[in-house]
Amino acid sequence: MNDIRSSFGYDIFIEDPIASLDTWLEAQQYSKVAILGDTHTLEVCLPYLNLYSKHSSHYDLIEIDPGEDNKNIDICIGVWSMMQEFGLDRKSLLINLGGGVITDMGGFAASTYMRGIDFINIPTTLLAMVDASIGGKTGLDLQNYKNHLGTFHHPKAIFIIPEFLSTLHELEIKSGFAEVIKHGLIADHLHLRDAISFLENGEIGLDVLIPQSVKIKLAIVEKDPFEKDIRKALNFGHTVGHAIESYYLNKGKLIMHGSAIACGIMVESFLSVSKCKMPETDLKYILEIIPNYLEPAKLNEEMILDLIELMRKDKKNESSEIKFSLLSTIASPILNIGCTEEEISEALVKCIHYFKI
Repeated sequence: MNDIRSSFGYDIFIEDPIASLDTWLEAQQYSKVAILGDTHTLEVCLPYLNLYSKHSSHYDLIEIDPGEDNKNIDICIGVWSMMQEFGLDRKSLLINLGGGVITDMGGFAASTYMRGIDFINIPTTLLAMVDASIGGKTGLDLQNYKNHLGTFHHPKAIFIIPEFLSTLHELEIKSGFAEVIKHGLIADHLHLRDAISFLENGEIGLDVLIPQSVKIKLAIVEKDPFEKDIRKALNFGHTVGHAIESYYLNKGKLIMHGSAIACGIMVESFLSVSKCKMPETDLKYILEIIPNYLEPAKLNEEMILDLIELMRKDKKNESSEIKFSLLSTIASPILNIGCTEEEISEALVKCIHYFKI
């Protein structure tokens, strides 16, 4: 695995991340350093850094509970308060040690504290390594609507430590693979093939897949930093997927992001056939790989009206029209496809019936 330089001026360290982290911190000479993590990452992942980093004794710790239900303004106020209590100033650094919730919230907290201080991401989940920590999007949920508050603010560096994946449950790994497979579906047949090869027999390793997926995400973001055009392709599966996440949050239940996105990919693949004439052979392939290798959320008819209502509040919509990024074929996305509620309902029903087969 090789380190990756972004056009935004920061490095993604993969080759020897622990040593690189130590060297990088020493070179920056920040006035103060704080680490934001959840109860799991600070207990399980932080000690790994402490074993190696000369700077470990200089960290202040900010701990929150894990889970998407904590990615909100009330918890963020607590993070800001702790940053202030620890005396962080404009020359300070926030280290985000965790999955997508931590990198999203930590990036938002840093980008708004004192009008913006530096932060770095140390992702601890596969999903965060290949997707959430990369691209400069920060965010909080607003009344259970996904990422309705946020900024575009890039980290100063990202340190990817694959050893952290050994601390995860198998379902969390599958959740991350929803984004890996999505990257293949929207951009690269070979990457999709390699991801399936890993899931089937392990012949392709994560040392290959993680840099591949990172490069796909980064290349798209570099072409369109503020999501005006091609970056919207990364939303494939997410209009439906985010609605599923919000549905469960409103019910007081948590669902893994990857499970929601996996189901969203299936529903939006049905839409891709009806709206973009994606070949039925591509649909068949997607409907085979997603349930076989991931853990897609299950739908039922009672959810349809609620899901559509949630999609109507999606931040990607324009002129009250529900917008999607769909596929004309695998690796050929089409952006800004408006769909009627009837078309969306039909795709949801098709997915529900597919699960019953």
